[in-house]
Amino acid sequence: MAEPGAAAGENGVGGRSVRVGTRRSQLARIQTDSVVETLRELYPDLRFEIVAMSTTGDKILDTALSKIGEKSLFTKELENALERNEVDLVVHSLKDLPTSLPPGFTIGAVCKRENPLDAVVFHPKNCGKTLSLLPEKSVVGTSSLRRAAQLKKKFPQLEFRDIRGNLNTRLKKLDEKEDFGAIILAAAGLKRMGWENRIGQLLSPEDCLYAVGQGALAVEVRAKDQEILNMVSALHDEDTVLRCIAERAFMKRLEGGCSVPVAVNTVLKDGQNEDGPNDDVQHVGITAKNVPRLAQEAAESLGVELANLLLSKGAKHILSVARQLNDTR
Repeated sequence: MAEPGAAAGENGVGGRSVRVGTRRSQLARIQTDSVVETLRELYPDLRFEIVAMSTTGDKILDTALSKIGEKSLFTKELENALERNEVDLVVHSLKDLPTSLPPGFTIGAVCKRENPLDAVVFHPKNCGKTLSLLPEKSVVGTSSLRRAAQLKKKFPQLEFRDIRGNLNTRLKKLDEKEDFGAIILAAAGLKRMGWENRIGQLLSPEDCLYAVGQGALAVEVRAKDQEILNMVSALHDEDTVLRCIAERAFMKRLEGGCSVPVAVNTVLKDGQNEDGPNDDVQHVGITAKNVPRLAQEAAESLGVELANLLLSKGAKHILSVARQLNDTR
């Protein structure tokens, strides 16, 4: 693991610019800028160049995510650039990355997680209310099948409708029209955009379990590019890595994704991990060199075991029906 202030040459990438791929949205740029800022502090002798591009998910704005059916909506174009050696690493929201990455890629770093909870942003006319206090038949916007599935059960008096677009677009749709009484967004994104003051209600796990990997940033690299892999491994946050390995293992076993409502809540307890350093083995797409191997294996096993427990209780049938219902929407 690199120490802050390490010379660029110690990681084998001195003398050249490191190209960082990102989506064009304002939130993606803010997230990427924060990662690059940390890398510049760690490696002051390195030059970093940000390369922005649009993804399929950015271009298809009139269809619910669950209906598009593409597993790599927000990552495919970025991975193509990584494969063509046009960029050296890519910054993603971890929840956008499928649990099985294309051959040749790995998640080389998982940064410290922001608040993973979902948040409610209310129309100005509903300021000061909560979801339970909204008038009956109020329309709540969300692009997530996971959120809608949970909240419909918790708040049957409300109606839930798809709303697409980046954060700026969705907030504009909420504020300037009367179509929605409120919308549901990730608290992490609102905080990173500096819009915490718009959060009217944080949804506890009892109200709405969050998405796998929500609130965490991931750095994807070419698996065989040891220089870059060594460099970005300094960004790993051990607690976040272990929680997200468990979550991703859980979703992978359930074969979850945008088209089925899989949700989680994880808490790390007794985090005393003293075994030796990890090798380059991937755990659900994550290579965490500086996180103890046994802890990673335990986290992955926990996720798989919980998924198996749910499958034994009928989860496979529920997910199958959910997929069928989604296909007919």
